Amino acid sequence: MSGPIGVIGKSGQVARALLRIASERGDRVVVCGRPELDLSNASSIEKFFEDVAPSVVINAAAFTAVDKAETEREEAVLVNATGVGVLARVCASRNIPLLHISTDYVFDGSKHTPYVETDLRKPLGVYGASKAAGEVAIEASAPRHIILRTAWVYGVEGNNFVHTMLRLGQEREELGVVSDQQGTPTFADDIAKTLLDLVPRLVNEPAESDVWGLYHFTGGGKTTWYGFAGKIFLHAKELGFKIPRLKAITTAEYPTPARRPAYSVLDCSKIERVFGITPAPWEETLERAIVPIIEQHKS
Repeated sequence: MSGPIGVIGKSGQVARALLRIASERGDRVVVCGRPELDLSNASSIEKFFEDVAPSVVINAAAFTAVDKAETEREEAVLVNATGVGVLARVCASRNIPLLHISTDYVFDGSKHTPYVETDLRKPLGVYGASKAAGEVAIEASAPRHIILRTAWVYGVEGNNFVHTMLRLGQEREELGVVSDQQGTPTFADDIAKTLLDLVPRLVNEPAESDVWGLYHFTGGGKTTWYGFAGKIFLHAKELGFKIPRLKAITTAEYPTPARRPAYSVLDCSKIERVFGITPAPWEETLERAIVPIIEQHKS
């Protein structure tokens, strides 16, 4: 590669994992985010390409506050759809591959079998709709693209379900957790490694290649938020951490501004078939991830 890997977004879980893992591997990466690069500001996107001259771009930036998006629709759409469209057009004009992270929330959860890449987008809320619009914008503008849909992301860094459970577990004797939404926890490090592994395979891939397009990548298997919490606290107890009693509750008992899909398990067979990437079972990944996460709560 002539230029570095350009990563957009520097404060999110995947962006921080990308920087850390790329540094460990010796990959040349330039990370840029707000305020220098703002997806809601087209001129800052152009400046990023002029200053960095990347060989590949990974977009790890997004408006991810699912509930806040319901009242801040304009900002969510500006970042997740309009800005992504500008990014895609600039990548296309410079013939630079774009790797973009999307979400299971583009689906409404009405299926009872894992979603495949060709299933119809039917988002329930503003966040999902803005991310779906971003996918469409990329598909319309950037022939050399990979859209990587993932779900239930948690990382060593940042705010996420694992950190929240551990914090609340210290504060409460009993904790109610939703048990009627199914999905798959996904470790941010695994997403970052997958994206970085794809880069050398794609940097010289022609636009006519059939490898470009949509892929699903999550941890293997499925669970509920209640089941996820149970595994978190099982490991936490083994590591000497205080744990609460868990109580299974329904979505109706825990209302939120944005509706969540009741079922958002993603079929990841395509990325295995095309690139030979097989996600590890989510339970195994959590066992690997939990130690550094818990260390942050003990310090």
